[in-house]
Amino acid sequence: MSPKSILFVCMGNICRSPMAEGVFLHILRREKHESDFVVDSAGTISYHAGEMADSRMRMHAARRGYTLESRSRKVTRNDFETFDLIVAMDDANFDALCDMANSVDEKNKIVRMTDYCTKHQATHIPDPYYGGERGFEYVIDLLEDACENLFSQVRN
Repeated sequence: MSPKSILFVCMGNICRSPMAEGVFLHILRREKHESDFVVDSAGTISYHAGEMADSRMRMHAARRGYTLESRSRKVTRNDFETFDLIVAMDDANFDALCDMANSVDEKNKIVRMTDYCTKHQATHIPDPYYGGERGFEYVIDLLEDACENLFSQVRN
């Protein structure tokens, strides 16, 4: 069986998508499924390319036991061939990804992160970049909820 591959996507790839990647990787380690998945994150813009996740997001992540080690990069055309599932954090990124897709099959790989929320009622994962500490905590709450359910749906 080949590994399943998931790409988490937000705008700049410095807050939401690296946090989603970190939460999902944490779940994979906990459930001993690391070798069954390839996980990455990317942004729909390249403004922060090469940067680590936002220091505030890394701080809030660390408080909950997550380590964010990825570096920001922009989504590429190759990602549509490489990844089985492309998970958008909000409608703007969902639409940008759909615009990049070259086929129905590629569009069918794109989903919204909040489609996997079970405990929280949310239509998008809000960008905490310009918000305060509570915004970062809320994003992590949403991502923990969504990633747990995503894992339970894709692991088999």
